[in-house]
Amino acid sequence: MNESIKRRFFLKFAALVVALAAAGASLAGEEAKVIRLSEPVTQTADSETFGSPLDEAVTAVSLEQIAGDGESYVGQSVRVEARVSEVCQKKGCFFIAQQGDSVVRISFKDYAFFVPTDISGKRVTFVGEVVAKEITAEAAEHFAEDLGTDATPVEPGMAYEIVATSVRVPRS
Repeated sequence: MNESIKRRFFLKFAALVVALAAAGASLAGEEAKVIRLSEPVTQTADSETFGSPLDEAVTAVSLEQIAGDGESYVGQSVRVEARVSEVCQKKGCFFIAQQGDSVVRISFKDYAFFVPTDISGKRVTFVGEVVAKEITAEAAEHFAEDLGTDATPVEPGMAYEIVATSVRVPRS
């Protein structure tokens, strides 16, 4: 091989190595952004459950019912299936559940477990107690900051939340 061909081959090879290294670093960076501070308590081929095992015997209620008439459910345990619209990006210590136009903040009993930070968009099932809570402007701003958004999905004022004891997350 003449020197010119060797040199072009070497430059192309070096460019390919750099491109592959950059792609690998980019993918590794994406994986590093997912935070999983809790291990699931149960796992199946289709899902992982965080907190305690999900109690299927708890009465199923829609998120829309809770958002529309939360006072009727305060103090009760409910089982809800809803889409996760946003997750706390710092720890996975709460998420915003959405069904239609209804939006409810879901926290975790005694701050005892967390969910993975990459579950936005998934339909999860959770069990927890409905509580009425006064949300201050500072708390609403804090929630938005933890979600990594400028918009405040939880408005200041009286709100109904669910303090979950169990969250089942689909694997896909």
